[in-house]
Amino acid sequence: MTSSPTTRVAAIDCGTNSIRLLVADVAADGTLTEVDRRLQIVRLGQGVDRTGELAPEALERTFAASREYARVIAEAGATRVRFVATSATRDARNRAAFAEGVRDAVGVDPEVASGDEEAELSFRGATAGVASRHAGPYLVVDLGGGSTELVLGTSTPKAALSLDVGSVRMTERYLHSDPPVPDEVEAARADVRAALDGAARTVPFGETVTLVGLAGSVTSVTAHALRLPSYQRERVHGAVLPTDDVLAACDDLLHRTREERRALGFMHPGRADVIGAGALVWAEVVTRVRDDVARSQGAAGGALTQVVTSESDILDGIALSLA
Repeated sequence: MTSSPTTRVAAIDCGTNSIRLLVADVAADGTLTEVDRRLQIVRLGQGVDRTGELAPEALERTFAASREYARVIAEAGATRVRFVATSATRDARNRAAFAEGVRDAVGVDPEVASGDEEAELSFRGATAGVASRHAGPYLVVDLGGGSTELVLGTSTPKAALSLDVGSVRMTERYLHSDPPVPDEVEAARADVRAALDGAARTVPFGETVTLVGLAGSVTSVTAHALRLPSYQRERVHGAVLPTDDVLAACDDLLHRTREERRALGFMHPGRADVIGAGALVWAEVVTRVRDDVARSQGAAGGALTQVVTSESDILDGIALSLA
C-alpha cells in the first residue's frame, strides 16, 4: 500500500498579540504532520484600537520575527508559503507599510483576512483536531488579541461572525489597574456581553453540542485549570474540562496581579499582562453559550457541561489550505 504524497508547507498567522509559524507536511488526503511550530509575542496591535495605526516599534518587532521565520522556512525546504494577518492589520490605516515589510522579510505578500475568512480557517483547523472524538454541531471560538471569531457548524461552517473583542483590545480599553478594579471589570463585561447579544442574532449558540476554544488566552486558561507546572501542549490539546472549572480558572486569572500571573510556570511572559482580559472574554463566551444551550433544550440535551480546548486552530487551517 503506497502512502499519500505530501507537500511541505509553511503557514504564518500574524495576529494582534503574536505571530506564529507552522511548517508541516500535508498529504493529499488532508493529513497534517507537524515539522516545526513556533510562536513569538510581538504585540502588533499595540495602540491600534486608540490610534488606528500600527506603531513603528510594533512593526519592527513583527518584521524581525518574520525574518527569523523566513530562515526557518528556507532551512525546512517548504515549497508553499502563506502569510495571513488578522484583526490588528484589518483595523490599521498604515497596513501598506506592514505589507511592504513582510514582503521584504518573507518574500510573499501577506493576506489580510476578513473576519469571515479568519473564522472559516479557524473552523477548519480546529475541527480537524477534534471531530473524531466529539459530536457536532461545534461552536469554534478563536479568542485573539484584537478579535474573537465565532463559527458554528458540523462538517462546514453554518454561521460565523467576527467580534471586535480580544485580550489586547479589552486590556487597552478597560483593564488599566493591577489587578483590575471592579468598575473596570464590569465595563469590560458589559462590552463583551453587548457584542455577544449582537452575535447571537447571527450565530445560534443554543445549537452547540461541543464548544471548542482556541488560541493563547484559552490555552492559558486551560493550563491554569489543569494546574500545570509548565506549559505542556500535549496536555492542553484536546483537554476536556467541566464548565465550572473553566469559569473558576478564568476568574482567578482575571483577579491576579501581573506579577502573580508571570510567576505561573505555564504563562508566556508576553501574555501575562493581557490574560486577565482574555480570561474575562472566555468566561463571558462560555457562560453565554451554556445559558443559551440550557434555554434551547436542543441537540445538546439542554446542558453544556464541558468545554474542549484545541491547539489545532487557524494556523493548521492555513497549512491545510496550501495542500
